[in-house]
Amino acid sequence: MQTPLTEELGIRYPIIQAGMVWTSGWKLAVASARAGALGLIGAGSMKPDLLREHLRKAKATEVSATIGVNIPLIRGDVNELIRVILEEGIKIIFTSAGDPKVHAQKFKDAGCFLVHVVANVKHALKAEAAGCDAVVAEGFEAGGHNGVDEITTLCLIPQVVDAVKIPVIAAGGIADGRQMLAAFALGAQAVQIGTRFAATIESSSHSNYKQAIVDADDNSTVLTLKKIAPVRLKKNIFALGAMNAAAHGATKEEEIELLGKKREMRGIFEGDLENGELEMGQSSGLVKEILSAEDVVKRLLSEYQQAKEKIDTLRIEN
Repeated sequence: MQTPLTEELGIRYPIIQAGMVWTSGWKLAVASARAGALGLIGAGSMKPDLLREHLRKAKATEVSATIGVNIPLIRGDVNELIRVILEEGIKIIFTSAGDPKVHAQKFKDAGCFLVHVVANVKHALKAEAAGCDAVVAEGFEAGGHNGVDEITTLCLIPQVVDAVKIPVIAAGGIADGRQMLAAFALGAQAVQIGTRFAATIESSSHSNYKQAIVDADDNSTVLTLKKIAPVRLKKNIFALGAMNAAAHGATKEEEIELLGKKREMRGIFEGDLENGELEMGQSSGLVKEILSAEDVVKRLLSEYQQAKEKIDTLRIEN
């Protein structure tokens, strides 16, 4: 399963384990890399010193070359985080939530492979113009923060593929091999998967949160807090309260007050299932058990092959 992008990244399979807050530490990134995927450490919930610790632990393994970092560019200490990343010699960088043009040259000067997460064609073109080597086109089925346009993965991927010349990575609601096959049919060169990897043994998130993903069904998540930035999370007391506030015309300031401080940590890392922010995608309905990262990759490949064989069989019959 090689594509031009897998060769660029040095990975065996076109699978990228997403960098997620309170979830994607060095253990998950290393386990994913050992399984043949690209492992990403999520810097979004780390202070510079903690990020350095995770990077050094990952670098001490035999798969350090296929481990990267996801960094949200809206972080107030983004320059400090970038300094740590560059000092530690990380060469695969995924950026999100901001304009990559501001920091792109720093990464390019250091010889990094730079990827930016986008939610529409306009931002994909801007990322390409800024010098990014690839883009993640993420539909609003994804867990966590989403684009305001609410474009679905099925519609977004082919439009971005048609618009840019750089490789496109499909993301948003992808959790099994059938969806991988569909993403490749749309022109993607790899898939980025979050929620399925969040519910793994190596994930640093709380066991309550992992089980909440397993217990979810097709109707368990909601996109809310749109006045701040749209976020998809599992329905609970907090999420339903946010929905109700929005329905009654809550202002941006009122939504910020409702969100409060460290709501993501409270839900994902500390396991508060009622009042925490339980970010997860619509693909959570496809996740039925907590597996190792290795078994997730193996299952994705098996499901992909089964789906491909089924398509081949249908073509022969017709």
